[in-house]
Amino acid sequence: MCGITGIHGRADAESWAATRRMTAALAHRGPDAEGHWTDDHNVVLGHRRLSILDTSDVANQPMTSFCGRFVIAFNGEVYNYQELREELQGYPFKTTGDTEVVLAALRAWGAAALERFNGMFALALWDCQEEKLLLARDRMGIKPLYLHTNEHGLLWASEIRALLASGQVARKLDRTGLVDFLRYQTVHGPRTLIEGVEMLPAGHLIWADDNEVRTECWWDAATAAKALVDEGAPWTYSASASTHVRELLTDSISLRMRSDVPFGAFLSGGIDSSAVVALMSEVGDRKVATFNVAFHEDQFDESKYARHIAQLYNTDHHEIRLSADDFLASVPDALAATDHPSGDGPNTFVVSQATKKAGITVALSGLGGDELFAGYPVFRRTVDLIGKQWAMAWPKGLRRLAGTAYKWAKPGVSSDKFASLLAGDSLDPASTYPISRRVLLEADVHRLSQSSSVPDSVVQWCRSHLDRSPGLDLPVLSRIGLAEMHTYMQHVLLRDTDQMSMAHALEVRVPFLDHRLVEAALAINDPVKFPHSPKSLLTAALGDRLPRSIIDRPKMGFTLPWDIWMRGPLGSTCQQGLDTLIQREVLNEQALRALWQGFEQGTVTWSRVWTLVSLGQWIDRHDLY
Repeated sequence: MCGITGIHGRADAESWAATRRMTAALAHRGPDAEGHWTDDHNVVLGHRRLSILDTSDVANQPMTSFCGRFVIAFNGEVYNYQELREELQGYPFKTTGDTEVVLAALRAWGAAALERFNGMFALALWDCQEEKLLLARDRMGIKPLYLHTNEHGLLWASEIRALLASGQVARKLDRTGLVDFLRYQTVHGPRTLIEGVEMLPAGHLIWADDNEVRTECWWDAATAAKALVDEGAPWTYSASASTHVRELLTDSISLRMRSDVPFGAFLSGGIDSSAVVALMSEVGDRKVATFNVAFHEDQFDESKYARHIAQLYNTDHHEIRLSADDFLASVPDALAATDHPSGDGPNTFVVSQATKKAGITVALSGLGGDELFAGYPVFRRTVDLIGKQWAMAWPKGLRRLAGTAYKWAKPGVSSDKFASLLAGDSLDPASTYPISRRVLLEADVHRLSQSSSVPDSVVQWCRSHLDRSPGLDLPVLSRIGLAEMHTYMQHVLLRDTDQMSMAHALEVRVPFLDHRLVEAALAINDPVKFPHSPKSLLTAALGDRLPRSIIDRPKMGFTLPWDIWMRGPLGSTCQQGLDTLIQREVLNEQALRALWQGFEQGTVTWSRVWTLVSLGQWIDRHDLY
């Protein structure tokens, strides 16, 4: 796990200096080594290293192939590197890690090697002979790669702040990205919040030479899942799906336990993290180190569930006990560590910080289980709405009237969203899903941004991917899962996990997002995936490995007193963030103050305001305009 930077187009003194500035900005991602390479004409590569596999200096990067033709800067892990190494017998390996295997595979098979990789990665490969650059990102978008093109060439980096540090990127807000952020508390790629900065989409690659820069999709979840459906695999529609899921998840976890440094697992005591720990204990040859952040206050504490799993599997359990005030004290540091504003980031920051302090460099996470196995309420809600499609036969005026009446009877965000659904033209997933993930509804967005109509990026994505083949050919729950993976998981959860864990030089591995398991889960029919309750297929796959007390427990998560904090000890932080948005004329002052007033009166939830506080703090820290 590392950070990569680079410039293609020229390799003069300024490019060299700019790349070094970018690499220095990523020091937190790779405290173990720094390296740079240039051909003195076309390209400069930069790298910061967090040593995980083969911690010797010989494995530092950028790394050159034995023949001298290829040079790579690599961020991430390819877990099946040992198996790939067996296929590359003729290569004279000097290291025992995965980076040299990735380099040898790309040398042998070209970009087709990407399809053989099982892992998370962003990479830059330079071909000295062809004078051609390859940039690539993993299938699920676990590792980020940001891009900027100017008159001098193409710049890339693992974080936005590194591109800003280059001195070649204007610190200017992207106003279309801003509207996306107001709607969904994030910006959906390839766009970002910085004008001229884009994110390479998950499962995509770029070829660049003197003549062109060309982007290609090398993997797509819907296409891969549809191929399995077309094969007619029996487990897609029968009880044998649970066996198939268990085998895939077990192998995924086994691969992700490969490490030359201490590793463990996050353990909240929920189904997903407990499943990971149970299978780690089954396939590993030593005690699993587990980490649970517990709170002194009973109403926030779910440590008893984690303790139960730890005792059941005899793990080396670390219960990191905090008070709510301890968490509160970490919020300023979490904001400072943010590479992209987020409403959820502080949670991941605190867990990662505590795990790293306990001496762990690699941690496995249960992220992705809800998206694959229909764990969120949106799955059941969407299916229920499809069953109410008859309501669309009512005149739209009558539906709007019914929605207004419902809002008056039960005021709140949920009622506002329900009224929006009734006023729409359809209750299919592509129409209903975007509203379910909205943070601010359209009227609020318009008042705050006062921008002309900006197309909704999630609506556009749903229309182009869920209403057309191959997405349209998948089961309904799989289509919702695709939307979850593209939106909230990829652009909030994975982005937060990367930026907040790497702030502490902690690598987080996500076994549920093994592409083989993702493809299989999307191919499975709805009655098999969701016969009676959320995640039924996953719990069936685990057999008796999880007790009913874990399977049937209420979902908690971090339910800290943010509303009290924001009115009290975080009040000045909130005002500073909101004042930045006003003073820099990012958002409308009257609308922003009305939103804050609604929060103080209890009619606006804290999360809708905190997202804007995070935005203002980020803009101020990076001096954006």
